[in-house]
Amino acid sequence: MEHRVSIPFDVPFSFELFPPRSPTAEVALWQTIQRLAATGPDFMSVTYGANGSSRQSSLAVLRYILNETSVHPLAHLTCVGSSHLEANRLVREFLDAGITSFLALRGDPPEGSVEGDRFLGDLGSASELVQLIHRVQTERAQYATLASRGGPGGRLPDSRQKVRVAVAAFPNGHPRSMRSNQDIDTLLAKQVSGATVAITQLFFHADDYLRFVDEARTGGVTIPILPGLMPATSAIRLERILEMTGERRPDELSRRLHATDSPEGQLEIGIEHAIALSTAVLSGGAPGLHLYTFNQDRAVVAVLDELHLSRHQSMASAQSAADHQTTARHQSKEPA
Repeated sequence: MEHRVSIPFDVPFSFELFPPRSPTAEVALWQTIQRLAATGPDFMSVTYGANGSSRQSSLAVLRYILNETSVHPLAHLTCVGSSHLEANRLVREFLDAGITSFLALRGDPPEGSVEGDRFLGDLGSASELVQLIHRVQTERAQYATLASRGGPGGRLPDSRQKVRVAVAAFPNGHPRSMRSNQDIDTLLAKQVSGATVAITQLFFHADDYLRFVDEARTGGVTIPILPGLMPATSAIRLERILEMTGERRPDELSRRLHATDSPEGQLEIGIEHAIALSTAVLSGGAPGLHLYTFNQDRAVVAVLDELHLSRHQSMASAQSAADHQTTARHQSKEPA
C-alpha cells in the first residue's frame, strides 16, 4: 500500500490512554506504555473519570509516564460539578506531581441533570478551566524558590515554568451545540483563554476534519488542531464508538468489518482504514496525529510503521533511558 507519498518524516504524533481498572490491567498497561514510548511520541495523555472518579489512578499513570519514560505526560481534567476550591486543589495536586500539560474539558453532567443544576459547579466551561489552570500555576510559581548559591535560604528561579493547556474540538459538532458555528466560537474562546493546542474528537471521514479546520481558521482560530483517530479493529468496537460519539458511519469500513468473523482480518481492516484516514488528513495539512489507543499498542504502532512515522528504539534502550532519567524528567517538555 502506498500511503506515505506526501507525508513528512518528522510529523509529530501522540497517544491517549485511560487508567487501568484492575491489577492485571495495570501490569499490562505499564508494558503497553513502554512499547508506545519506544515509538517516540510527543506526549501521552491520560483520561480522567467522570466527577474525578479516577483521579488517583490517572495520576498514577501520569507519574509512571513521567518517571519511567522520556515521554511528556498530559493530564485530562474535567470541571463539571467542581467548586473553584476543588478545581484549584486538583490542579495544584497535578502540578505538585510534576505534571505541566493538561487537556481542559468541561466534562459531561450526570444523566438527568440540566443546565443550572447546582451539580454543574462553579466552572461553566472548559474556557474557565483553562484560565484557572494558568492562574493556579502563576500563583504557585510566585512562591517557588531554589536553593541559595551562597548559603541558607533560597532564591527566586531564573525563569518560571509554564503550563501548556490543550482543549477539545468537535469536527461534527458537540452534542450540546445549539447552532452550526457554536463549536467554532467555543474553540476561539478557549484559545483566547490560553489554550495552546486543540485535539479533536475521533472521526472517520477526512472531509469532516478538513472542513472543520477551514471553518476554524476563517473564524480566527490559530492554534494547532490535532486530528484524533482510533483504529476500529472490530465490528463490535466500531458500533460502540458510533453509539458513544454519534459520528457518521463509515459505510465501507462498516461493511468490511461485518463481512468477516476473523479477529485478525478485522484488525487488518481497521488498521488499513486508519492508515488511509491518517494519510488524507496529513496530506490536507494536519499538524500531527493523536491516536486513541484503547490501552492497546498493536494497531496504532502498525499505523505509524506503515506511515514511516515511528521512531523506534529497542525495548532495552527505552528502558535504559527511563532508568537513567533524573532532572530532565521533571523539566517541561512541550507537546507539539
